[in-house]
Amino acid sequence: MALNSVCMTSDVYLVCLQHALSTEKEEVMGLLIGEIDSKKTLHISAVVVLRRSDKRKDRVEISPEQLSNAAVHAERLSHELNQPMRVLGWYHSHPHITVCPSHIDVTTQAMYQMMDKYFVGIIFSVFSETKTTKEQQVQVTCFQSLNKNPDCEPPAYVQVEVPLHFVPASRLSRPCLQSMIELPEILFQEEKDCYDATRRLQYLSVVDQLNNDAVFTKAMCHITEMLTAPLVKSLEQRRTLCRRRLDELLREREQIMTEKLQA
Repeated sequence: MALNSVCMTSDVYLVCLQHALSTEKEEVMGLLIGEIDSKKTLHISAVVVLRRSDKRKDRVEISPEQLSNAAVHAERLSHELNQPMRVLGWYHSHPHITVCPSHIDVTTQAMYQMMDKYFVGIIFSVFSETKTTKEQQVQVTCFQSLNKNPDCEPPAYVQVEVPLHFVPASRLSRPCLQSMIELPEILFQEEKDCYDATRRLQYLSVVDQLNNDAVFTKAMCHITEMLTAPLVKSLEQRRTLCRRRLDELLREREQIMTEKLQA
């Protein structure tokens, strides 16, 4: 296997999990950005939330254009953070099903590894219950694909689990904060695209149009309730804490200046 392990910062995990929990009807996806060290360990420190052109229950697809845009974003982060950054992998959700990669996931992962042998896949299983307590649980797995019979055609790909470690972050990084802010807008655009597509249909009855209006309104309320409102509240709390910390630092500076003058 090309990789030894993967390290993901806790703020990246938070963004991915928030995205995965945004819907339990279809899978969601995104790309992972970071760097790889000399020990063949991936360090994931940023995420790109992708907009879906086609929402499905059992699969997700990443277009070449999205990969290209993510690579440009990684290059921009490299200049901003003054450290090497590149697209290292992808993540997607498994709502109501096992965390294990499907054969489609394994094949898709193998295609990405043809471009980059270090490319990794991460799956978030959400909206599942434990068998004993019936409580909601979140499971995460990290994997690559391996062709167990390289001399045979067609290829026989199997999943290989990659150790995944979560690294605590003392604060929410700027790239992750930006991704969290962009997430509600991306979900809104996905819903609006579907709604606009129904309005272009010919011979749509008044009842059908009213139903589509209601579905779109319900989706907007869901995004506001589950994402926008909690995000705004969290940002307000962060602003309050930052102002409090700023006041403390100003008082400390004033005290230090006073002590210097008295000395």
